[in-house]
Amino acid sequence: MKIATWNVNGIRARQTQVLEWIRNDGPDVICLQEIKASREQVPEALCEMSGYWCYWHGERAYSGVGLHIRRDISPEKPHFEHPDFDSETRIVTARIGSLVITSVYVPNGGKDFAAKMRFLESMERYATECRTRKIDLILCGDMNVARTDMDVHPKERKPNVIGQRPEERELFERVIANGGMVDLGRAFDPDNDRLFTWWPPWRNMRQRNIGWRLDYILASQAAASRVTQCSVCAQFGTSDHAPVVADFADLP
Repeated sequence: MKIATWNVNGIRARQTQVLEWIRNDGPDVICLQEIKASREQVPEALCEMSGYWCYWHGERAYSGVGLHIRRDISPEKPHFEHPDFDSETRIVTARIGSLVITSVYVPNGGKDFAAKMRFLESMERYATECRTRKIDLILCGDMNVARTDMDVHPKERKPNVIGQRPEERELFERVIANGGMVDLGRAFDPDNDRLFTWWPPWRNMRQRNIGWRLDYILASQAAASRVTQCSVCAQFGTSDHAPVVADFADLP
């Protein structure tokens, strides 16, 4: 099973690329963020993707997430849900077998840092509850936090800038630790200090690989034990983010 996540920075602008990506890579589960469109605005070609149960959760020109599941791994339509801390159309979940898969778009925090911290606190409670209930959880998406300085290019490291602040990093670590989760990107590439998923959209930063790692697939220990690889598709697409893809040996 292949699970993929991508902040598309506008689903209408990236329609052709999303379809190309799906056609070439064939993910079984597709988590999208920052779709910037209501369900009615999503192009029909994406709403009726052959072989997928498609779910869109968005608002006009802002935020929004999608979660799409291949029908051959879930013959019955999944029940898509939103945890009670969902705000601004930022999170959707669905169960596949013993897995609960989540597409999440954490607030950037630039306009309301307190709201970002509240969202992360709620994510910590959610992940902790799933661990307590022995639910295999997969959290996919744009977390808008670079875990450590290693996850930021030296030219972009700035004391106390949002996305690198100690208090948000500490809270993000609590999501991972208290949820009993594994950061798959780092687990499969532990020493790479140039592993980035987002690049500032100016001065050829992406071409020069001067970026941040903000996009993650986090998996509970049981689910992580089935993962065979996790990689960043750094060269694909015109979003300022790149897709992240994890391959599982089987469906738990």
